[in-house]
Amino acid sequence: MPLRSDWSARTCSLARGLDVLGDPWGSLVLREIFFGNGRFDAIKQRLEVADNVLSKRLGWLLDAGLLAQRPYQDGARTRQEYVLTPKGEDALPVLNAIIIWAEKHLNAPSEVSHMRVIHTDCGQATSSADTCTNCGTRLTAANTSWHSFTRSDHPLPLAVAPLETRTTAETRTTAETRTTAPPETEIPA
Repeated sequence: MPLRSDWSARTCSLARGLDVLGDPWGSLVLREIFFGNGRFDAIKQRLEVADNVLSKRLGWLLDAGLLAQRPYQDGARTRQEYVLTPKGEDALPVLNAIIIWAEKHLNAPSEVSHMRVIHTDCGQATSSADTCTNCGTRLTAANTSWHSFTRSDHPLPLAVAPLETRTTAETRTTAETRTTAPPETEIPA
């Protein structure tokens, strides 16, 4: 029996999106990747998750195209770490929205159990998932930090998709968008 239903072919966009981003473990894995923890053991330790659960979620995120693998040297051994793809980087507003909603509506178990979404350029916390409420700039992984009070006394910059995970056209378009696009104020239906 499968652990969950396949909603990838549903006619509802929300259902298809939840098929990829609706799993709590998957979203927590993405959080770790955004924080720069791309190695299996680092993710496992931070999430306190079983190997099989983590392996399954990493596989789903790889299959969905949100993550890619990149080799690194561990002594004499070559291993793989997980990095964002442009598609994974585009999941940032979803995670930001969950953080902001939880901070607004759910009680934290302690004073250090808070997290803020910070627009790095102006240094202000925002109450919007995709646009800085202070200066109006569109939020991206390159200009956003998360301040997790349990991790650090200061906001931590987020990881971005490495250039090798992008095609030439994606790299050019993304670079142009980051430097020339006006802030988005509406999400098309």
